[in-house]
Amino acid sequence: MTLTKANLVQKVYENHDVTKYQASELVETFLTIAKTCLENGEDLLISGFGKFNVKQKRSRRGRNPQTGRELILDARKVVTFKPSGLLRDRINN
Repeated sequence: MTLTKANLVQKVYENHDVTKYQASELVETFLTIAKTCLENGEDLLISGFGKFNVKQKRSRRGRNPQTGRELILDARKVVTFKPSGLLRDRINN
């Protein structure tokens, strides 16, 4: 099962003494802060969960799988995630 934003809002609503609107605002606020942090090239570290960071990828040679034709893929930024040791242990046990 995938945890959607709506499911996350519902879980915040159920587990805390807030209205559904307040739960929605809390989730939106957190996501806005997280996006802004990553857009500015900052790392996002959530203790006990993991670390999101932005990495720069160089341009590289690629291939169109349909035609087999070679092309150059542009340099770009990607978001990576490294789980904390605690999360990794919980997932593996």
